[in-house]
Amino acid sequence: MHVLLKLSLILGFGYIFGLIAKKLKLPNVSGYLIAGLFLGPSLFEFVSQEEAKSFEIISELTLSFIAFGIGSEFMLKDLREMGKKITIITLLEVIGAIFVVFSVMFFIFKQDLAFSLVIASMSAATAPAATIMVIRQYRAYGPVTKTILPVVALDDVFGIVAFGIALSISKMLVSGDDFSIIKLIGVPLYDIFGSLLLGLIMGIILSFLSRKDAPKDELQIKTLFFIGAAAGLAMTLKLSPLLTNIMMGATLANLRSYAHRSFSSVNDFVPIFYVLFFTLAGASLDISILYQVGLIGFAYILARATGKILGASIGARAVKAEKTVQKYLGFALLPQGGISIGLSVLVMQQLPEYSIAITTIIMASVLFYETLGPIFAKIAISKAGEINTLPDFDQIKL
Repeated sequence: MHVLLKLSLILGFGYIFGLIAKKLKLPNVSGYLIAGLFLGPSLFEFVSQEEAKSFEIISELTLSFIAFGIGSEFMLKDLREMGKKITIITLLEVIGAIFVVFSVMFFIFKQDLAFSLVIASMSAATAPAATIMVIRQYRAYGPVTKTILPVVALDDVFGIVAFGIALSISKMLVSGDDFSIIKLIGVPLYDIFGSLLLGLIMGIILSFLSRKDAPKDELQIKTLFFIGAAAGLAMTLKLSPLLTNIMMGATLANLRSYAHRSFSSVNDFVPIFYVLFFTLAGASLDISILYQVGLIGFAYILARATGKILGASIGARAVKAEKTVQKYLGFALLPQGGISIGLSVLVMQQLPEYSIAITTIIMASVLFYETLGPIFAKIAISKAGEINTLPDFDQIKL
């Protein structure tokens, strides 16, 4: 079958399952993942493992789009207003998730150090889309809601940084190379600060090329070019394409008051990529491996939730946040989606020894959290008394 026909059928099948999920009051992404499961080698084998790998360029582009959009959340004026409070809460909930997951994997299930480090680092990121969708739907506003929005954006950045460090250490462990301070510290620092510097430079250039009165199609072409170029340059230089695009998006958002036009032009273009990305991600799920990692997968899901809820609560108490934030914030930070799936793609490329087990655990976790995560988010804002407190919420910039 011609590749264009196959991609079209994958897109159509994913779209249909997304509609079904929506009718069942579930997130669309759950439908896309289930569609991929049916199409993949575990069931009907419409998409083989080799074909899924040949479509990796779609995953790389989609992740770059997601990362660029996350960058728009980092406005300096907002960060100054949030001060240390949000940073401390986010840092502690990220550390909480990583610590609990690592402890469970390494000490209870006796997994090796490299595996435990990587999968623990992947537990940090939160999928902001599902939580924000619940907030919009129920027109929620209050201390918990105002804390959720910056935290879900910032913890993706912390999560990507943690993953970069864990991946560097794990590659040294697997390769058997001798440890050195340069490798242990230098490689992650190069990855992090090199990515941020590249993103800053490209964001400055893009901001100068983005005119306020430019036609929308012109902005779209320029923005998509820079997103792809940033990702390509980052991979060529062995940097993080995700951090690079986050920094580029943040730079553009802070330098241009009309940057929302550029972000909007990208949002008009990428829905097709989202459907393909999540459907192909579901197609890579190997159900047979669940029999081997089923208990570990369940433990990962439980440990991640425990770490995030405890970490968020400790962080909120440390900064003397409102009681409702201390009690309920962690429950709104459970959804796990695009970023985690994207990190699993990087594991496939750079640590193939662990790719099957880690990818399967992450996919099962994403399916669980994307299905039940929004329900927990609704419960959290409902318990906090923030539902239907802002009738004109859609006018608020998220």
